[in-house]
Amino acid sequence: MNAVKKYNKLVRDRIPEIIAADGKRCTVETLSDEEYLLLLDHKLDEELAEYQESKSLEELADLLEVIRAVVKARGWTMEELERVRAEKAAERGGFEKKILLKEVWE
Repeated sequence: MNAVKKYNKLVRDRIPEIIAADGKRCTVETLSDEEYLLLLDHKLDEELAEYQESKSLEELADLLEVIRAVVKARGWTMEELERVRAEKAAERGGFEKKILLKEVWE
């Protein structure tokens, strides 16, 4: 009897065909929009944790891919995301100066 490994997680579009090409079988389902958004949020957490552990460019690329999927799924565009990012950078700055805020007296 073959072992079955359960995942129940969002995967990239070509993963089922990659599994089949490896001579294995898998079951999949197509998510509703609501389920998709929920699992994208979980995927963001997963990919961020993987990047935090490895600090690799590959994991950072995976994180960006999930961000792109979230942007599209929420009805936004990458151009809108970049515009908002640029506006915030113009108003508040970026992170290039490596500033650590230690205290504020009020």
